Amino acid sequence: MNPAQQVAVEHQNGPMLVLAGAGSGKTRVITHRIARLLERGVPAHMICALTFTNKAAGEMAERVHHIVKEQRLGGKDGAKGIVISTFHSFGLMVLGRERKSLGGTFTIFDQGDCVGAVKDILSRIHANKAVDSAAVLARISNAKNAFLSPDELEVREGDEYDEITKVVYPKYQSALRSFRAFDFDDLVVEVARLWKERADILDRWQKEYLYVLVDEYQDTNRAQLEVLRLLCERHKNICVVGDDDQSIYAWRGADVRNILDFEEQFAGAKVVKLEQNYRSTAPILAVANSVIEKRSDSKYKKRLFTEKLGGDKVKLGVAPSPEAEAAYVARELRRIIREEQRKPKDCAILYRSNGQAKLLEEQLREQGVPYRMIGGQQFFERKEVKDVLAYLKLALNRADEISLRRVINYPPRGIGDTSVEKLTQHATAKGWSLWQAVERVDGLDGVSNPARDGCKQLEGIVGDLRKKLLIERAPASGVARELCEAIGLKKDIDATSTSTNAGARRWGNVEGLFGILGRREQRVEAKGGDATAERDLMAFLHSLTLQMSDEDEDPGNVVTLSTLHGSKGLEFDVVYLIGCEEGLIPHMRTLETRATDTSGVPGAAAGNSQDIEEERRLFYVGVTRARQRLELLRCKHRVMRGKPMPRTPCRFLMDIDDELLEHFEVKDASPMSVSEMATSANNLLAMLDALGK
Repeated sequence: MNPAQQVAVEHQNGPMLVLAGAGSGKTRVITHRIARLLERGVPAHMICALTFTNKAAGEMAERVHHIVKEQRLGGKDGAKGIVISTFHSFGLMVLGRERKSLGGTFTIFDQGDCVGAVKDILSRIHANKAVDSAAVLARISNAKNAFLSPDELEVREGDEYDEITKVVYPKYQSALRSFRAFDFDDLVVEVARLWKERADILDRWQKEYLYVLVDEYQDTNRAQLEVLRLLCERHKNICVVGDDDQSIYAWRGADVRNILDFEEQFAGAKVVKLEQNYRSTAPILAVANSVIEKRSDSKYKKRLFTEKLGGDKVKLGVAPSPEAEAAYVARELRRIIREEQRKPKDCAILYRSNGQAKLLEEQLREQGVPYRMIGGQQFFERKEVKDVLAYLKLALNRADEISLRRVINYPPRGIGDTSVEKLTQHATAKGWSLWQAVERVDGLDGVSNPARDGCKQLEGIVGDLRKKLLIERAPASGVARELCEAIGLKKDIDATSTSTNAGARRWGNVEGLFGILGRREQRVEAKGGDATAERDLMAFLHSLTLQMSDEDEDPGNVVTLSTLHGSKGLEFDVVYLIGCEEGLIPHMRTLETRATDTSGVPGAAAGNSQDIEEERRLFYVGVTRARQRLELLRCKHRVMRGKPMPRTPCRFLMDIDDELLEHFEVKDASPMSVSEMATSANNLLAMLDALGK
């Protein structure tokens, strides 16, 4: 370890802020700091490390266990008992253990469930049909992340969506509570509220964790800060690791002030800077430093350096058009993979907006370059997977109205929208849950006979599920298989899929869920536990809701296409950062015209300074993804509203010292000859064959 890393590892008591520049070995610091605490006799169960993704938490846990085993730390149990998890998984653990104080069993709503709840509220308050329910939900989420209750939410004058959100937010919260449900944000917010309201519960958790470590601290929001402040206010032993230069998630609630104001929030904090970079070559770091040192909102100045000598100069290419830009990148990738023996998985193309990927995909296919896009539909968001999970959740919690509404007529059983509305009206009038209306359908007026039969059929299916899961203690994987057979799910999937292959793929997703449930049962059995206990199964279903991405899936040996936001935490030998133009980076949304333009870029709007600085940090993140080679590209013209329009270079390019760049012109894409077309077709067939294998 270098001297700065060693200081961070050796510090024990009191608050500490570790400012870890890109590629500076922050995970190494966190894991070795945990090992050092164990070495000094701190019990493993009193250490809690929090981060933001399941992948990061898994990697951190694996490295900690490896160090502990290698150095024989922590006594006979080693690192057993250390909590290493995401904020939301930690919140779920707290709420699960305190469920009696919260009224018992609860359900976790995913994004689709939450949008459905907002849509229902909008329809009930007779809101204009043009209202975007996802946009309203996003504003509710932002309010929760800022730790604002419905009463505390302020409405900006003339903002229609603020006014609608002010009405919907309290009704949305009431709906969640009536369903005995929490949304994703509640897993943090409700922990803070519970701890603030119940000093006895807070006292217990403060005594449980004596040392708290936080990774990617620049990505925390105000609600997460409140949880950390409460948890650590007694012992003050909090170590946060982050980089204000890489704070790029304000749009989803992250507050860069948390890291900038850490010394005010936690008095007497020690500050350590990690500036030695172990990832990138010196020319790449020189470009990164040129961009980030121009930050206007920086409190902690850092300058990355490396002991590695040499490296290719960063290139800046100018293409006549987006088509030429995409064609150049695809050709270059094909060349370096073939001639330089580069592995596709070591290469990436980064861009500001998903819309820029379409031309790239066309050209990569044409050149026979295999690729993957980060940001596709995730496994637990797929309809067929959510349908099966909804049945299981409903069996364990019949007050889960979102799950009930999802499966009440799927597969079709005669309960159409009109019948669901009738059932809802009766439930509202009598103060019942929707499930109680289903159970008592025979005594309700205005419900058709097919719908009555469908309700009885559903009641029998859910009752059978509950019996198998809670009384017979049957394994959930087997119960799920029997459920799918009983409701004819495979038959419905085959009938509603656009092709045989699509049907097979969708059913394969269901089989994948069976496998996940089965592996969970094997793990519980290996530990000598009951794999079918209601609490354990519900906790597991909750944990599946928190699997926000297919992080465990191996993408294979393919080129990565990603937005700059999606690339955070990744690194590649070769990176092409395209679309370096005003309006793309910084994005057009940040370029609100002001009376004064201080950018110094001809034709550029000044924009909101905070938004512009976040775009600068985003550009910096893209640059620092590259290990060995970086190419920046921009276009002279883009077609807008049917006309080719001249483009202005990205203002961040202007901040790079000219001698650090190697300039070149990208030639326009020319029509392919017959032989080139044949070669391209052969390349495409070879790529499809390789992917098939």
